[in-house]
Amino acid sequence: MKRPKQIIFDLGGVLFARNPQRCTEEFRRFFDFVRAPQMPEFWEEYDRGTWSLEQTKEALCRINGCPPEVCDRYVEQAIALQEPVRPTELLVEELKRAGYGLYVLSNMSREFIDYLRHFDVYRLFDGEVVSCEVLTVKPEPRIYEILLERYGLNPQESLFVDDRPANLDTARSLGLRTFLFHYENPSASCAELRNMLLGGCR
Repeated sequence: MKRPKQIIFDLGGVLFARNPQRCTEEFRRFFDFVRAPQMPEFWEEYDRGTWSLEQTKEALCRINGCPPEVCDRYVEQAIALQEPVRPTELLVEELKRAGYGLYVLSNMSREFIDYLRHFDVYRLFDGEVVSCEVLTVKPEPRIYEILLERYGLNPQESLFVDDRPANLDTARSLGLRTFLFHYENPSASCAELRNMLLGGCR
């Protein structure tokens, strides 16, 4: 099969993640819902840009039964502990040198995306669509359509990389090629992508 011309990356769990070695067990339990098959409605609306950070914190306090000061601390940590997934960061650098068009398609809230945009790897992308800025989230079709329309991308020539099967299902329905990224083993996923897109060269 002919190689795609552009690669579209999800962010959370693919290009950025919290280093588990820097997270306490209590902190991980606080954000357990992030890895659930379906995000809770309050977090989805936070990513959509229709819920404020304060509204989201109130919901977090309710579901975790904790005081506001604990929630404030954990949310601050959730942002500050985000860092590039090193295997993916290296792959993005290689794909850029190889001439691929690189794009971001991500569900991400304002506070989180503002933080992530400061990392050097983010500057390698040619374009982006982030949920909080377009008021729609994956796997709703509209967010994919916005990306394709904004940058004039041919879906058949584009590969979408995400760690959630539901997000890939919508992408395929719109003609995009897809790759399921395994967040628990990024090195293996990046090796597979490298072989697919760069012929295994390093």
